[in-house]
Amino acid sequence: MSEASEVGPPVVTPVRVVIALCLLAPFVAMLWVGSYAKTDPTFIGIPFFYWYQMAWVLLSTALTATAYVLWQRDQRARRSESRGGGVAK
Repeated sequence: MSEASEVGPPVVTPVRVVIALCLLAPFVAMLWVGSYAKTDPTFIGIPFFYWYQMAWVLLSTALTATAYVLWQRDQRARRSESRGGGVAK
């Protein structure tokens, strides 16, 4: 059999969907300006428009770090499966 006809693990997995959502969420939140283009409610005197964007800086960092950790874990699992190190069930 040639390598092209071999069936490998699926490319779209639940972990990869979660990774995509982690990376897509900040873009959607920032591009949907109508959802945060207002001044109320204020937080310690800062209008909503500003503190919402600053909150997304922190959330984006956390989501990107989560996506990175999940991606590294996924790649390690794929490498171990391709080497035959998969756990027998």
